Amino acid sequence: MPTSDSLVIIPTYNEKENIENIIRTIFKLEHIFHVLIVEDNSPDGTASIVKHLQEEFPERLFMIERNGKLGLGTAYIAGFKWGLSQGYDYLFEMDADFSHNPEDLPRLYKACHSDGYDVAIGSRYISGVNVVNWPMGRVLMSYFASKYVRFITGLPIHDTTSGFKCYRKEVLQTISLDKVRFKGYAFQIEMKFTAYKYGFKIVEIPVIFVNRVLGTSKMNSSIFGEAVFGVIRLKWNSLFKKYPCKKK
Repeated sequence: MPTSDSLVIIPTYNEKENIENIIRTIFKLEHIFHVLIVEDNSPDGTASIVKHLQEEFPERLFMIERNGKLGLGTAYIAGFKWGLSQGYDYLFEMDADFSHNPEDLPRLYKACHSDGYDVAIGSRYISGVNVVNWPMGRVLMSYFASKYVRFITGLPIHDTTSGFKCYRKEVLQTISLDKVRFKGYAFQIEMKFTAYKYGFKIVEIPVIFVNRVLGTSKMNSSIFGEAVFGVIRLKWNSLFKKYPCKKK
C-alpha cells in the first residue's frame, strides 16, 4: 500500500532543465504527494536525473520509461493504470515545466478529498484569462478553442483543454482507458467530456498559468488541430453511445 493517497503524474520529454526543481518543489509541500514520471526516452538525459533523485526519494518518486514519444494521452493512460494498480485514491495530471504551479496541488486535492468533487480542473479561464508570458496569438487560440469545444460538446467547463487536474480513482476506474481515442490536447477534452457524460461532479479551480521559462514547448499545429476537429467526432460518437452508471 502507498504511504500517500495522492499520485502526481508528470510526462516528460527533454525536461532536464525543469525536472529536478519540479520534483523537489512538490516534495516540499505539506501534503505528502508521490510523483510518477512517464519518460519518453528523452535524449537530453531527463531519465538519468530522475534515477539519481530516486536514490534520494525511493519511496516517493517512481518512473515509467517508454521507448519514444508516444503521445501525451498514452503517457497519462500508462500513469493512470500504474497508479490505480498501486492503490492511490487521487491521481493528478501536471506538466514538468512549472506552467502549473505545484502550490496549487493542495487546492485540487481539497476539492476532491474534502469538497465532494470527482474531478478538479486547474482552470485558466474560470475567472477571466489567467495566463502569463504567452504570445497574444496563443492566448486567443487557446481561449477561443475552449469556447468552441463548449459550443460543440455542451461541456459546462470554461477551460476544456487544461492539463492540470485531479481525478478521484473512481472516475478512472469507470472510464474505459483503453478506448480513449486521442493522444494530444484532444485527450484532455475527451477525458473531461467522458467524465461529464458519466455524471461525475466536476469543478474548476482558478489558477494562473505561466508559460515555461526553460526548455521547449511541445505544442504544435497538428496537436491543436486534433483538439479542434476531434471534438466534432467526439460529440457525434457520443450520440450513439450508452454511458454506464458510475461506480460507487
